[in-house]
Amino acid sequence: MRRTLAVPVAIVASTTLALGAALGTVVPAGPAVAGPGPKPPPKASTATGYGGAVSSVDADATAIGLEVLRRGGNAVDAAVATAAALGVTEPYSAGIGGGGYLVHYDAATGAVETIDGRETAPSGIRPDAFIDPATGQPYPFTPDLVTSGVSVGVPGTPATWQTALDRWGSLPLAKALRPAARLAQRGFVVDDTFALQTRENAERFRTFTSTTDLFLAEGVPRPGSRFRNPDLARTYRQLGAKGIGWLYSGRLGAEVARTVQRPPLSGATDLPAPPGSMTVQDLATYQAPVQEPTSIGYRGYQVHGMAPSSSGGTTVGESLNILEQFRPKGAVPTLHHYLEATALAFADRGRYVGDPAFEDVPVDALLDDVFAKERACSLDPDAAAAKPVPAGDVASYDGVCAAPAADDDVDRDTEGLSTTHLTTADRWGNVVAYTLTIEQTGGSGIVVPGRGFLLNNELTDFSTVYDPDDPNRIEPGKRPRSSMAPTIVLRDGRPVLALGSPGGSTIITTVLQVLVNRLDLGLSLPDAVAAPRAAQRNTAAVTAEQAFIDAYGAALAAYGHTFAVPGPPGSSAAEIGAVAAVELAPDGRLTAVAEPTRRGGGAAGVVAPTLIP
Repeated sequence: MRRTLAVPVAIVASTTLALGAALGTVVPAGPAVAGPGPKPPPKASTATGYGGAVSSVDADATAIGLEVLRRGGNAVDAAVATAAALGVTEPYSAGIGGGGYLVHYDAATGAVETIDGRETAPSGIRPDAFIDPATGQPYPFTPDLVTSGVSVGVPGTPATWQTALDRWGSLPLAKALRPAARLAQRGFVVDDTFALQTRENAERFRTFTSTTDLFLAEGVPRPGSRFRNPDLARTYRQLGAKGIGWLYSGRLGAEVARTVQRPPLSGATDLPAPPGSMTVQDLATYQAPVQEPTSIGYRGYQVHGMAPSSSGGTTVGESLNILEQFRPKGAVPTLHHYLEATALAFADRGRYVGDPAFEDVPVDALLDDVFAKERACSLDPDAAAAKPVPAGDVASYDGVCAAPAADDDVDRDTEGLSTTHLTTADRWGNVVAYTLTIEQTGGSGIVVPGRGFLLNNELTDFSTVYDPDDPNRIEPGKRPRSSMAPTIVLRDGRPVLALGSPGGSTIITTVLQVLVNRLDLGLSLPDAVAAPRAAQRNTAAVTAEQAFIDAYGAALAAYGHTFAVPGPPGSSAAEIGAVAAVELAPDGRLTAVAEPTRRGGGAAGVVAPTLIP
């Protein structure tokens, strides 16, 4: 008997609030911030059901993705529509001025493929681009260097959207962008997180006239007010009508290049805002290549992630391969192994991973079980090693315990903690895990005048000081190393779990810890996501949320681990990650999971909670 999907009144009612801003009547263009309004739409951190699922950090964005699925769109259509909506409601984390990585599972073929939409350095970039000519020293990293034209890479997000839709989608770009354009025109209700992020970046934003006009025209937006962005609404409509060539070879691209070369300085702050060198030719030569994922086997699962230029897939994969050399023995011993395995993998990440178009990245070696067996020799089950640990030797390994390669240099983490992630699945079994970003919260701080979106500061992911032996050194046309780790897990060739997170280099540890919680410790997916987090990135102290220290600090201290909290309480840096995930059961039941509290809580939804015969 044919099955049909039924959507109960309760589900329709709960999503209508979130969809109102996206699908309601278009209002005239008005000020960016208006008077008091209703509370933000409600968020559910977990939803179970059938017919498709979406998980993101934002209720409006999730609702838009679900509506696309309800109207017959597939997982890619929903992912692009959700991402565009996040460009409206999460403009400090993502948007068309940035880039990202997308992993796709094709139910018809069983293939997993990826899109590298990472930003690239302009052709005119110099090795001393981050050096202040007045002092001969590197610009202070934040806020000086990140708040600049020289930090802006060539955007990859529009190319990612078009490539995904062309290859796997069913909607034209214009239709996929339409709900987000409506949302930008009508506006969304400001929540505490948006207000906090605006306040934390107010000085940077005041450096530029266009950014002040958009985000600070009436001061920091108040929670409960409505934020409208008619410029972005118009940009989305024109991008849909004209195609991405409008950015990569047209007028919008010329405006982006001009803004990078001559940032619209206000004179209201003392930040130097050094200009960049991006040209229209840099935009014209940009490509978002489709490539094979990283793939490893782990306790009967197949784990697929992003290959370089991201370090996410190799570092998550190597960590899992090291962990597979040991049997899980309860929470505390497993967490000790998790922390030590990531330190080893991060040492190898810093030594070997960069843009494969410029570097000979030893991906096969890093993901080789024999290499992992040899690296596991450095993991003492009873004691934490002194950090930093040295990198392994990918040129000579045989699985036998041996001294690691000499490595006196320690990789310095300069990745911003912003970024956002979404996960979608459709009724046919297609799945998307997509992480996108503009790097720092607020990116470069520069809004393209009249266009409603911020430009990224992605080039600060390159090593700040140029070293010709560093695989992540800055070079023209090169993609900076990333930690973004959108991940899809299969069992017997079928997807069982898809996830990802923001958080700079803690993206890797966040994704890995959720996998360990779910696959090794047997936690449900909601509990695996909600559990307190810690990140060991080959540093002397483990970065850990206070809840993790309270729960496990004393027990893990007995192994020799020490801990440091990631940021002051109440700040946007006080938490680690913001996961969005979907689990797929053999009977077609979907469990969408988002953060219950981190980053203000996420929004998970399904097309229908029941499947009626």
